[in-house]
Amino acid sequence: MHIIKITTLVSLLFVQIAIGQNTDFALKDFYSNNTKLDQQVSHYFNQLSDEEKVAQLIMPAIGPYGQTESTIDQLVKGKKIGGLLLLNGNKAEFTKWVKKYNNWNSEAGALPFLYSADAEASLVNRKIKNSTPVKKANTLKTIKEVEEVAKTISKDLNQIGINYNFAPVVDMSPNKTVGWRSFGHVPDSVIPWSNAFIQETQKHNIIATAKHFPGHGYVEGDTHKKLVYIKGEMKEVKNYPPLIEQGVMSIMIAHIAVENETQYNTKGLPSSISKEIVTDLLRDSLKFEGLIVTDAMNMLGVSTIKGANVKAIDAGVDVLLMPLNASKAHEEILEKYRTDSDFKQKVDASCKRIIRAKLCTEGDLFSH
Repeated sequence: MHIIKITTLVSLLFVQIAIGQNTDFALKDFYSNNTKLDQQVSHYFNQLSDEEKVAQLIMPAIGPYGQTESTIDQLVKGKKIGGLLLLNGNKAEFTKWVKKYNNWNSEAGALPFLYSADAEASLVNRKIKNSTPVKKANTLKTIKEVEEVAKTISKDLNQIGINYNFAPVVDMSPNKTVGWRSFGHVPDSVIPWSNAFIQETQKHNIIATAKHFPGHGYVEGDTHKKLVYIKGEMKEVKNYPPLIEQGVMSIMIAHIAVENETQYNTKGLPSSISKEIVTDLLRDSLKFEGLIVTDAMNMLGVSTIKGANVKAIDAGVDVLLMPLNASKAHEEILEKYRTDSDFKQKVDASCKRIIRAKLCTEGDLFSH
């Protein structure tokens, strides 16, 4: 009996050491069959309250067009968010915020954040002032140029502490809102150049994001201003399987409705809150296992729809980006989390996926 007890204690101690040690993971481990990583995900997930689990899925923005620093301060102190989009500022300001909130989370025993940016080749120098100048996406001529641009951007993001880049745009170029931001000006270049950008980004331990699923290139209009439609065949969906196969870590869902398409008709709703697009098509049909993030939830293509925050999570997204009111979004999602077992399972799965991504990008910031 004593021998059995001693053996059990030794086994438990071994598990605690395995979980508690500062194990370094990298993005390449996210999709791997890694028992140690699985253990740590479960360990940190089980420590979270319901409120903290829901918070992991919410990512507001700070800066112009986002929330004020004082509003974000209250959200961080209340443990109501799990990440932050750094929107329109300069390197010094962004670096200061990352350090500040990392310290706050550490002191509070909270999980570290995913810090994101719209660091596309065509936008980065406007979105992050003082960032290293790069050529715009639609002016690049070779795959080597794409790799160099991605490397330059990633080095700046590493210096700031940003670990999640909402780039590249893998749409085709006819739509004037997104066309100049993508590699679609040379149709044959979209997939190989997007993949080159993704691989170089993720080599620097930054999550890359293919967007805007299921495709913004052939629609008319701007989802910032209204709901727009794919009428019939979703021609751009074919851009995604090769990128998924090569290990892209994140895909952004657009606020685009799909009509005249029997299987994946969104019934007049944007794709970002459509189970047919998020779960049935992207998760189940295309077998994507990474992070699914909405486009900004304050855009007019979705913001006028009642209950949109809960509907997006119910559709299967992991990260709710820029809800109009993050505190209210947290409250709404938490209420459904506690009353709907199917919804709870979805939130828990997303939370674990986010913790896994954090361990693979910010493992050294976790408390041990």
